[in-house]
Amino acid sequence: MAATSDSRSPHAASVAASGLNNAQMEAVHHLDSPCLVLAGAGSGKTRVITYKIVRLLQHGLAPKNIAAITFTNKASQEMRERARQLVGAKAAKDLAISTFHSLGVRMLREDGTRLGLKEQFSILDSDDVLGVLKDAGGATDNKLARQWQWTISLWKNTGITSDTAMSVARDADEQVAAKVMKLYEERLLAYGAVDFDDLIGFPLKLLQRDAEARAKWQKLFQHVLIDEYQDTNAVQYELLKQLVGEPERARFTAVGDDDQSIYGWRGATIDNLKRLPAEYPTLKVIPLEQNYRSTSAILRAANEVIALNPKIFQKKLWSDLGDGEPVQVVQCDGEEHEAERAVARIQALRGNDGRIKFSDFAVLYRANHQSRVFEQKLRAAQIPYKVSGGQSFFDRAEIKDLCAWLRLIVNEDDDPAFLRAVTTPKRGIGHTTLGALSDFASKWKVSMFEALFAESLGAALKSKAIDGLHEFGRTVNDFQHKAKTTIGAEAAKPMLLEWLKDLDYEKHLYDNEDSEKAAQTRWGNVLDFVDWVAKRCGGEITEDGGTFESEKKSVLEIAQSISVILSLAERGDEQDVVTLSTLHASKGLEWPHVVLAGVNEGLLPFRSDAEEQSADHIEEERRLMYVGITRARQTLAVSTLRRRKKGRETIAGVPSRFIAEMKLNEAKSQEDPRERLRKLRESIAAKTAASPPTAAT
Repeated sequence: MAATSDSRSPHAASVAASGLNNAQMEAVHHLDSPCLVLAGAGSGKTRVITYKIVRLLQHGLAPKNIAAITFTNKASQEMRERARQLVGAKAAKDLAISTFHSLGVRMLREDGTRLGLKEQFSILDSDDVLGVLKDAGGATDNKLARQWQWTISLWKNTGITSDTAMSVARDADEQVAAKVMKLYEERLLAYGAVDFDDLIGFPLKLLQRDAEARAKWQKLFQHVLIDEYQDTNAVQYELLKQLVGEPERARFTAVGDDDQSIYGWRGATIDNLKRLPAEYPTLKVIPLEQNYRSTSAILRAANEVIALNPKIFQKKLWSDLGDGEPVQVVQCDGEEHEAERAVARIQALRGNDGRIKFSDFAVLYRANHQSRVFEQKLRAAQIPYKVSGGQSFFDRAEIKDLCAWLRLIVNEDDDPAFLRAVTTPKRGIGHTTLGALSDFASKWKVSMFEALFAESLGAALKSKAIDGLHEFGRTVNDFQHKAKTTIGAEAAKPMLLEWLKDLDYEKHLYDNEDSEKAAQTRWGNVLDFVDWVAKRCGGEITEDGGTFESEKKSVLEIAQSISVILSLAERGDEQDVVTLSTLHASKGLEWPHVVLAGVNEGLLPFRSDAEEQSADHIEEERRLMYVGITRARQTLAVSTLRRRKKGRETIAGVPSRFIAEMKLNEAKSQEDPRERLRKLRESIAAKTAASPPTAAT
């Protein structure tokens, strides 16, 4: 494109003044062939993607012709907001920035009927799927159904269908899973529903089988950008290929890092990086090696560890932020001692510098169970914290059940909520009845709830089935009326408890849980949720600069805002709290001060008694260690246990091989912590003396 044309573009100044480094600028300006940007940790990949969107608009593409695909809603929202700041609200609104799954929903809403889906198909979440699988396989055991769910999901993510599953089943258990998969998919078809894996698999099937649909989507998306490309699975790669078309016409930018591929256990494959140069001969590979996050000492440790993995593409991170504090190895007697030392570290650093906040700290670990002792010690020290990577309260099955009922009384046309409510608890309405109701509703273009009161439903269903549906409909209407007329917290709580009693929901939990203790925990969560909803109905005396009575609202009004309430309740980014997180959940995040906990053989790298540690497994665990190291900006402490718990036993702790692989200066890294603290205090005192505070003007 001619330079004069660029200079007239309203977006040209944005790219020119972006402050991108040379490698980033090369990635932004490469438009003529497929491009792979190897974005090392902290190398500014999101800036590259957003500025490339600017450059593509400058090149003449309309916003709707640019698709940017991410893996999480949070990443998608962040990218959209950054794009809006660069190109303006109007252009940003038309950009196709979404997750893989959201893009799949869009494609199926527009063209799913070509595959036989009804227009208003339902999307089942993992808990809905579990219920359908138990029904399909005739199982009462949640553990068995979850194993089927896991196996079927992995098969779907690698392109294995119910027709081919039996041929790849490795043992008797997988042969059973293959049979269940067939029955499960029959039920999904009857319900007019899809699961999350289908949101990738069905769009792929659509583009592979339907030339007209394929031409439409290829024409629409003239440049596709994929974030976190190393996390794609086999089906996502095939979907990308179908979207971009033949290699000679393909225009896409894949942004990823082979050193951060840590999701092999859920179907992601590093082979997708290997396939790109083979299948797209004109592929341009651009490594981003300058890190804007971490000190040189931290990056040296990261580079040393990851250098032992075989390389697909060469790159080495570097930083101009200075050497910084040496990485420390902290030897601990056991889990309690480790947590105490982490707490002491947080207190010492904050005590020496009043500008350091709790939110500047993260403790990262390999497995969820490791958080427990850190939570205990932080609570004892009155240090606020949040746990990331565990299960959110609002993600629990029992809370989703109740939210489905609340969604349904707000919007009776919400078919996914209808399906969850009508089957939870079970009321003798089977999949055959629901399949016939779904077909009837689809035929007359009405929701399933509206369909169950249609006069002509008798032609499609037997009277006994209709009686059951009508009884359910009356239950919904009765609850809706009570929710509308019940106002204030004092009235809301007994009404909600009475409703749960009418549903026999407590019995449902005990009947469907493997242990009484687990059922008690779940029922406790339900009672907490009732309290939570009731309090929001108001009328209680609150103290906030005075004592007064808060505004009273009906249960229905609270139900109407449930999605907003849930999103606000889960928003914790602005809180000044220490983060406890699994290494997997920490990817993409960063903190000034990081503690890597439990860096021992058996924990990191993780090893279960049932499986051998293959070379591939160790390489992925090493990448996980690399991700953990590169979360730290200023200081990194790596703690290892002399003794650790394994089940009910206490065993000798062996330091992880990854500690030796960092090649740290042992004298510095294991310095006496008291001596280290003394030096830190002296340094801060010297800085304070050298830079007295200036008087306010």
